[in-house]
Amino acid sequence: MSDYREAPAGKKPFKRAYVAVMLWFVGRALQAAARVDDEVRGEFAALPDGFTFAMGILPAGPWMVVGKRAGRIRYLGRRPEREQIDLTLKIKHLEAAVLMFTFRESTAAATTRNRMIVDGEVPPACAIVRILDIVEVYLLPKFIARLAVKRYPDWTWTRKLAGRTRIYLGAVLGF
Repeated sequence: MSDYREAPAGKKPFKRAYVAVMLWFVGRALQAAARVDDEVRGEFAALPDGFTFAMGILPAGPWMVVGKRAGRIRYLGRRPEREQIDLTLKIKHLEAAVLMFTFRESTAAATTRNRMIVDGEVPPACAIVRILDIVEVYLLPKFIARLAVKRYPDWTWTRKLAGRTRIYLGAVLGF
């Protein structure tokens, strides 16, 4: 057995950077969507004030932390150790995260294929997954969003266009 050397796993800096940028953008888009969309606002309203969730890639990140403070949804950064986390969505490895964030696999499919770990209560986790699906519909063109979500909603053209514009502006400008 000592005749073989152990080959360490590659660092994959480009994939890690891509996922980090996507988590940053989705976190800020969640904040903007809570101000723009009534459905997202309603899902967050059902969560208790002070609720915080984190989504990240095991073993070493990157992470996205979003919380509800005084009735407002805030992107809290990328350091979960700074916050008291109520719900953690952990993607088991970088390759699974790349599949999800290149929208080749939906959140539901990733969960079914055992690529995610949920640490927390089930009802808030389901609400967060529904919110993520709504935000993906806003952020992505229809032909890509159909791959990323379980069911593509039948929204009016004005809702998609106005919401998409406001969410993109809010995510980029940070409001």
